[in-house]
Amino acid sequence: MTQTHVAMLDAQRARLCAREPFVTVTLVGVRGSAPQELSAKLLLDHQGLAFGTIGGGKLEAHALRRASALLVQRTDSCTLEVVNLQRDIGMTCGGEVTLLYECVWPAQFAVAIFGAGHVSQAVVRLLLTLECVVDVFDTRREWIDRMPAHPSLRAHCPEDLVPHAKSTPESTLCVVMTQGHATDLPVLFALLSRPRGVFVGVMGSELKANKMRRELLELGVDTAQVRALRCPIGLKLGHNRPAEIAVSVVAELLLARDGALTSGR
Repeated sequence: MTQTHVAMLDAQRARLCAREPFVTVTLVGVRGSAPQELSAKLLLDHQGLAFGTIGGGKLEAHALRRASALLVQRTDSCTLEVVNLQRDIGMTCGGEVTLLYECVWPAQFAVAIFGAGHVSQAVVRLLLTLECVVDVFDTRREWIDRMPAHPSLRAHCPEDLVPHAKSTPESTLCVVMTQGHATDLPVLFALLSRPRGVFVGVMGSELKANKMRRELLELGVDTAQVRALRCPIGLKLGHNRPAEIAVSVVAELLLARDGALTSGR
């Protein structure tokens, strides 16, 4: 793989992580002469040409106009276009090229997980099989380092989880599974003190859930927010093993994503 290909992958990965849509245009066919070699590629986002080239000039200008229109139209599928360089766009060379347009719409299903322990490791790996972007936060470097490398995953190792909980977008589904009650509580307080979000769930028992709700109310969290807290998180299925707990947690996240959950238990 060339440095150009690696740089293109990095540009795509950056936009996926930032949940920014983009279009790639690849030169997949050449007949006669053309201004670039086969497999040349460019990337366009809402700001315009972001990376790469298929040769510049009239061909590239044509491709950028077409890619920009596809981005505006929110076209989902790949599109092939055959361009006669002389007849279609007025170039003097008489070749013909085939362009592949690929529109990428990053997943808007976003999950923030506070804690990177055994269950979190299993939940993350399952979520990454879906069209989802995931942020994981843990103060323990050894657990963050166990997270898989994936373009849809960002693993963070801050000194304090609370500022990240406060800044989590309201549309993000939040899961709290830190080292225990003492470390869960400040994160939950930060999450539930924001304007009401879509989903906040915490791993634990029914006994922990009752204690957690009581303490959150004592801390001044709004009653409706406390009632909406999903604790224990996860549907009632499977056994008490990380992989099976992960299935139950992700199933509940999918219900939350699709608006199929009631406001409380």
